[in-house]
Amino acid sequence: MSYVSESFWHDAVNKATTDLFTFGYKNIIKPNFVFNVPPDEAHDRMITFCKVAKRVPPLMWACREMLNYTDPVLETEVMGVEFANPLGLSAGLDKNCEMPVLLDNAGFGFETVGSTTSRPCAGNPKPWFHRLPEYDSMMVHVGLANIGSDKVIDRAEQAWTNARDMQVSVSIARTNDDKVGDLDEGIEDYCMSMRRAAGRTAMVEVNVSCPNTTAGEPFTQTPENLDRLFAALDGIDRPQPTLVKLPLNKPWGELHELLDVLAEHNVQGVSLANLQKDRTGLDIPREWEGGLSGGPCTRASEALIAQVRRTYGDRFAIAGIGGVFTPEQAYAKIRAGADLVMFISSLMYRGPQQITVLKRGLAQLLKRDGFEHVADAVGVDL
Repeated sequence: MSYVSESFWHDAVNKATTDLFTFGYKNIIKPNFVFNVPPDEAHDRMITFCKVAKRVPPLMWACREMLNYTDPVLETEVMGVEFANPLGLSAGLDKNCEMPVLLDNAGFGFETVGSTTSRPCAGNPKPWFHRLPEYDSMMVHVGLANIGSDKVIDRAEQAWTNARDMQVSVSIARTNDDKVGDLDEGIEDYCMSMRRAAGRTAMVEVNVSCPNTTAGEPFTQTPENLDRLFAALDGIDRPQPTLVKLPLNKPWGELHELLDVLAEHNVQGVSLANLQKDRTGLDIPREWEGGLSGGPCTRASEALIAQVRRTYGDRFAIAGIGGVFTPEQAYAKIRAGADLVMFISSLMYRGPQQITVLKRGLAQLLKRDGFEHVADAVGVDL
């Protein structure tokens, strides 16, 4: 294949277009079409735009030709899956799998859709989001709203099958509704979605750490609960690798015990980590419920990535999540031990062209430091 980085003119057009999109988003789109309405409405507008845009082939062609930056230094293989680049969208934004066509053409390495649940779920009462621009953060209290894993996984399989370069993962979680029962009910909930997902996506993520649900996080409360869940999931034959999305705020001793459990099961990777719950030092209205995305997660997630890589070596692939707004922040997560890097808030605060900014900047940093492939930089700071 030909790479944008290896063509003077294509590279120049890509950079100029990205700079133009960055200027336009900051000065026109963001103040007049995104931040001029409540964040819940802005979210709905974005999903509607993605659904419409994917049906306009010339727009997708332009997106692909002008924004999709490619460079061989970014290609990597993780858990047996090949990625055009290690940067992806985290679960939590595209709950019903309506964005893959646009993200694929924009140049994402992968997308994690969901989290999705065995039963359709209305989620928590709105508002779901509150903006905290002074912290590059969003307060998130969605509560796993989605149309159900049967429909979401059907869409994810179709998206993965038809994607040009992007890998598609699905995140499964426990339904957040009035039918929630005991641990056995929760285990069957996960198992139902896992059976639906088996073999139909590049990866599957098991989210055991959603902080905004009626049932809470029972499978991270004790190692025994987590062991029961994964003993059941181990009985489901699935060819794709499995990651587990873990909480950010567990004391290391408790998280270490949970990771020891996962190391004994059919788990290839961990997603580190979910939303920040600690509001210490932040000026946030008490009545705003939920967890914090973006900036408040940056340092904590990087430290956790380094701790897990240092303790477990290559036992787990690591997908680093939280507070990635610059190429330097993505690079720091990789050097701390992340094989893959995921983000969401950066799209809202910087714009959809941010994937190109991150890829181009990351490639430059890798080459500056003499790395031939992004995988060579994983964990070098340890």
